[in-house]
Amino acid sequence: MPSFELAELAQRCRRELDESVVPFWMRHSLDRECGGYFTALDRDGSVYDDRKYMWLQGREVWMFARLYNRWDRRQEYLDAAALGARFIRSHGRDAEGRVHFCLNRQGVPVAYQRKPFAAVFVMLGLLEFGVATGDQPCIAEAEGLFWKIVAWIGDPTLLGRMPPPPGSPRMSQLACQMMLMAMAMELLAVRDDPRVRQALAGAVRDTKLHYDASRRVFMENAALDGTSLRASPDGRLCSPGHSIEMAWHLLHALEFLPPDEAAAAMALEAIEGSMQFGWDEQYGGLLYFRDVEGRPVLFPEHFMKLWWVHTEASYALVLAHLRTGEERWLTWLEKLSDYAWRLFPDPQHGEWFGYCDRQGNRTHDCKGGSYKGFFHVPRFLMTTAQLIERNSGR
Repeated sequence: MPSFELAELAQRCRRELDESVVPFWMRHSLDRECGGYFTALDRDGSVYDDRKYMWLQGREVWMFARLYNRWDRRQEYLDAAALGARFIRSHGRDAEGRVHFCLNRQGVPVAYQRKPFAAVFVMLGLLEFGVATGDQPCIAEAEGLFWKIVAWIGDPTLLGRMPPPPGSPRMSQLACQMMLMAMAMELLAVRDDPRVRQALAGAVRDTKLHYDASRRVFMENAALDGTSLRASPDGRLCSPGHSIEMAWHLLHALEFLPPDEAAAAMALEAIEGSMQFGWDEQYGGLLYFRDVEGRPVLFPEHFMKLWWVHTEASYALVLAHLRTGEERWLTWLEKLSDYAWRLFPDPQHGEWFGYCDRQGNRTHDCKGGSYKGFFHVPRFLMTTAQLIERNSGR
């Protein structure tokens, strides 16, 4: 893809966001009766599960508020964000401040998950909504939740998990480091806080433990003491899309910290290494999981092609090209775009499909569920268009 075609990609992203993706969720997702959002939407937008998954509620608040703050200051976007923010603040947390994983439509808890991820996106949603409205108590609530999440990641027993047994080293999960980066960067964009900057630096430090220089990828799991985990499948596991998503987060995180050229080079190498390692040469697209030693992957969905993997990789490739000016990123971008834009968008009903098998056949026609919501696709479309336009002088 020659560099001049980036302008066409930006225009395509704008059209897809404004004419397909946002209208789909505005029409079908907002629960104006009970508050919050429906996320389990079939191909035509009909609701097939009315439960409210809190991490998707937080993501949708963040996305609508972000659209209002940085894309188009439409009152309908702010109103949509408020619908979810009120629901979260009324029903989302227990008496100890922990975030439920799933509520019923009316806001009664259904399931609690002893992981921090629902809280992460509630925190991000409340922060962005607070910025949109100038609601300082909402911003303070998000900041307080951030420090709870930092504590929960450092000591999972605070979420009710058992302490690690003697034979298990202290672990770092790539997802946790990336979420710490995302939250810290959002907070630092609101106001400078040395403690938050220190937390961001710690996430960058621990992320480096996940890097496999031989494959040029970030591994899903790493031991904090540097112990090798390669004797187990968990220690050999790589999600190429997740590795790429971490790489672009790392590039942005470094903008808030003292110069670290080695870490920036690592991030760029991880983008290319993950593309090479994850690309399916037989059928195209990026595989979901791979074992870095070519051994069996225990997840049966490891061969699938998922929407979010391809959106994250697309943004990362645009970012890498604009950072370096190198054509190698555009070669990959053309290859990836030809695949992703052919498989995932739905021109009939709007939005994107989420799940394909290895051959590229859709396994599900639904547009959302308990994991796919109003987040990865619109974030990719918005940030990609803006990144290209900002660097073209528009």
